[in-house]
Amino acid sequence: MYTPPPGTHDALRLHLNENTAGCSPAALAAIRSISREDTAYYPDYAPVTRATARWLGVPEDWVLLTNGLDEGLHLVAQAGALGSHGHVLFPEPAFEMYAACAEASGLGVVRVQPGPDFAYPLEALLGAVSAETRVIYLTDPNNPTGLPIPRGAIEQLATAAPDALVLVDEAYADFSGRTAVGSLLDRRRNLVVGRTFAKSFGLAALRAGALVAHPDTLARARRIQPPFSLNICAVRALEAALDDRPYLEWYVAQSAESRALIYAFAGRHGLTHWPSEANFVLVRVGPDAPDLVRVMAERGILIRDRSGAPGCAGCVRITAGPVEHTRRCLDVLEECLATSAR
Repeated sequence: MYTPPPGTHDALRLHLNENTAGCSPAALAAIRSISREDTAYYPDYAPVTRATARWLGVPEDWVLLTNGLDEGLHLVAQAGALGSHGHVLFPEPAFEMYAACAEASGLGVVRVQPGPDFAYPLEALLGAVSAETRVIYLTDPNNPTGLPIPRGAIEQLATAAPDALVLVDEAYADFSGRTAVGSLLDRRRNLVVGRTFAKSFGLAALRAGALVAHPDTLARARRIQPPFSLNICAVRALEAALDDRPYLEWYVAQSAESRALIYAFAGRHGLTHWPSEANFVLVRVGPDAPDLVRVMAERGILIRDRSGAPGCAGCVRITAGPVEHTRRCLDVLEECLATSAR
């Protein structure tokens, strides 16, 4: 079961990789323009599907909009299960929802542990593929490490498991600038790409996501998706957000600058950290990580304790968004580290 960490809107929320600058002003204006009649009618998804397909560079029938990417993860698990026994497979550390989706679909879970210093366990993953593998969840870049999947690994896994659905979770693709969307989806019909508009677009509370795959592959998910998954606010906001590329580019640039600030801070303090391609950085602060997270929260800054995840002992994850928020976080973190060193 996935249990989100506690949070409060009174604190600076750097623990859930949200866009703490908020959504595009154009998205907010679009929500405010919704009429009484708009709320009374089921939404028309054709315009927003066309806009999403243009954004992703694929035909419209290659896109299935979902109620956040979480619904997409569930749909893939359910489509992969097909009423039979089997399991999902994924490398650790991983998003907790993968296991939750497997459980909800009656599937078992096979977890592959990371190599030293989070080396990608490709050979172990390939060795774990079997006739019982129904779904493989991959995250590119990874959460919580921010590290990329090695070139060619996705196709190798999709080839090794032709009867399984391979979901590539690209929640942070706008930061990495890399995607599996393209000819690979046509070559490997068992491959599905998952996208969310929660992170870079700042629409987390509106729950807007998408699955991208060959239409024959998406048909399995379409058959089991409930109708009208996206509400009218999500539809209108997403249309407007996709049309405001400068705002997205601003936030992506802010995140890159913030990551550099965190790297420099960690370097000055001799803290192990990993180069991230997402809007967060994983930093090893030591065995006092849970206490540090608690003290930071008392000071109004929320960061995520990831010390319980495989390979992440002593680690915290810090969202890297607007530079002013990162500077506030690092100022408080500096004080907390100085206090704990006394």
